[in-house]
Amino acid sequence: MYSTTVLTSFIAQHYLTVPNPGPEGVPHSHHFEVELTFRGPELNEYDYLVDIDVVREALESVRERYQDELLNDLPEFEGYNPSVERFARVVFERMSQAVTSETVAELSVQIWEDETAAAGYDAAV
Repeated sequence: MYSTTVLTSFIAQHYLTVPNPGPEGVPHSHHFEVELTFRGPELNEYDYLVDIDVVREALESVRERYQDELLNDLPEFEGYNPSVERFARVVFERMSQAVTSETVAELSVQIWEDETAAAGYDAAV
């Protein structure tokens, strides 16, 4: 299986909405690192799994969407606890629509909220 990974990072804010979230229930910032990995069994006619420039452009739109934002205020988090796990799913949905390639079979999204903690979402595309 081939894979292609592209990264970006930005600062965004959130607060958790679960019962008794402790200090995480107060708005705070994270320096999020978003890691996308596309996987597939074949390369295209140009020997790419996916065009990295296309991925970078789509990922830049993700960075622009969330940088310096309070995730809780955005419609895609309405009714949800804006956990890093939920954030990974939101990014997965945006990227799987923005980057399409017949050779890509799976997409994995890992979001690091700091240097020691990350959550992810991956599925077939």
